[in-house]
Amino acid sequence: MPELLMIAILIIGGLVMLYFGADWLVQGAVTIALHFGLSPLLVGLTVVALGTSLPEALVSVQASLDNQGGMALGNVIGSNILNIALILGSLL
Repeated sequence: MPELLMIAILIIGGLVMLYFGADWLVQGAVTIALHFGLSPLLVGLTVVALGTSLPEALVSVQASLDNQGGMALGNVIGSNILNIALILGSLL
């Protein structure tokens, strides 16, 4: 039972950090946008989107360099399916 408790604590801690990290990212992006006189929407659609997509792109590039084409393709297709499903799901 202690192992299950530790897993639950780690999951809850991770979710709390995710919440505050996302809030920090949004506040920082808005601050940067206002500092440079840009629209926060423009910064969100470019800089923040690039920052969230960059890790997946690097994983795909590394997988391709390691001759793991299936992993690279799966990462690209999987991330696109997830993004579409989350966006459509949040709109409905």
